[in-house]
Amino acid sequence: MISAIVLIKAEVARIPEAAQEIAEIEGISEVYSVTGDIDLIAVARVRAHEDFHDVIADRLNKVPGVLETSTHIAFRTYSSEDLEAGFALGLDEE
Repeated sequence: MISAIVLIKAEVARIPEAAQEIAEIEGISEVYSVTGDIDLIAVARVRAHEDFHDVIADRLNKVPGVLETSTHIAFRTYSSEDLEAGFALGLDEE
């Protein structure tokens, strides 16, 4: 699975509606409303790089209220679960 983080600027009056519509797009796993220079962050997860075109360019960018996006494709994913599993390898609890 390939992940991308999409930073989204949206019309202020349409943020809740845009977030809901984006969350319903197949391939979008989460949408966050955030503070700062951007309004929403979406996490896209697809099987192949080519699928980002359908999810982001063809669908997310066309949601009413979306003004601008910036997509960042992840090279590697780190999480506390991954770290704990890695450190636990080869250790037998007695």
